[in-house]
Amino acid sequence: MKGKKLILISNDDGIDASGLKSLIEMVKPFGDIYVVAPEQGQSGMSHSISLLEPLRTKKVHSSDGVEIVSVKGTPVDCVKLALNQLLSRKPDLMVSGINHGSNSAISVIYSGTMGAAIESSLYGIPSIGFSVLDHKKTADFSIAIKYGRKVVEDVLKNGLPEQVALNVNFPIVFEADFKGFKICKQTTGVWKEEFDKRIDPYGGDYYWLTGDFNNFEPNNEESDEWALNHNYASIVPVKIDFTEYKTINELKKRYK
Repeated sequence: MKGKKLILISNDDGIDASGLKSLIEMVKPFGDIYVVAPEQGQSGMSHSISLLEPLRTKKVHSSDGVEIVSVKGTPVDCVKLALNQLLSRKPDLMVSGINHGSNSAISVIYSGTMGAAIESSLYGIPSIGFSVLDHKKTADFSIAIKYGRKVVEDVLKNGLPEQVALNVNFPIVFEADFKGFKICKQTTGVWKEEFDKRIDPYGGDYYWLTGDFNNFEPNNEESDEWALNHNYASIVPVKIDFTEYKTINELKKRYK
C-alpha cells in the first residue's frame, strides 16, 4: 500500500526453512514484504553468484502484503535479481535469515545469509542478517522474533552508515536468562577443519567436512563469541571493504 515501508527478505536455508517463516513474522508489522529466497538450501555459499546457469523464478505466495518468490540460485543471486528485476522500487530495509546456526566470528565470511545482507548494503539499503545458534530444523525462534523487532525498528528509524550491514546472532537460551543485546567486534579465530573419509559402495573415496572453531580470544568481553557464550545476542556492524589500511604505507615504501 502507498506510504508503507517495503522490506526485502532472503536467506540461505531455502524457501521452506522455518527460520524464513519466522523472519516474515518478525518484520510483518513494519511494512509490505517481498521475499526472494533460494529454491533449496545454500548454506556456506558466501557471496557466490551463478554465472553458468540462468536464474529461474517461481511465485510461491501472494497475499496480505506478502509476496514470496523462489529462485534457483544463491542468496546473492536472489538479492541481485530482486533489486534489478522483481521489485518496483528500492526497498527501505533488507533482512536475511533467520539462519539455522551461528554466523558469528569467522563464519561471517562463509555465510550465505550474510552474503545476501552485505550485497544489499552495497546499494545503500539498510540491511541486517539474523541467526540463531540452533542448527535444528525445529529450532525455537521465539526470542529472535520478539527481540529482533527492536533491531528492525531501530534501523528503520536511524538507518545505517553507507555499505554497513548488521550481523545479529542470538544464543540458545530461555527468555528468563536472556541478557539482551551487546554491540561487539568479530571474534578472531579460525575453523579447524577435519574431513571424515568414507568409502562409497563402488570403492571410491568421499569426505564429509567437520571441525571446531578455534577461538583466539575466548576472554575478550568485546567479542561476539563471548557475548553469545554469556547469554547475550551479539550485534556486529560489518563492511565489505577488505583493505588492510595499516599495511598500505609500508607497502608504498617497498614498491616505489
